[in-house]
Amino acid sequence: MLPKEPNILLSVINTKLRDMYSSLDDLCEDLDESKDEIIEALSKIGYEYNAKLNQFIKK
Repeated sequence: MLPKEPNILLSVINTKLRDMYSSLDDLCEDLDESKDEIIEALSKIGYEYNAKLNQFIKK
């Protein structure tokens, strides 16, 4: 289960993307999490997913 607080979620997601997953799709499938919910939560604090970098970056 992923944290709900957006700043902690950002840290956890980017760490997992860097260390364990080649894409956000792989992460979401493996952890059975909603890609849309993650994108929406992090968008609210000004971050967007960059597939080329495989991380969430500041808009």
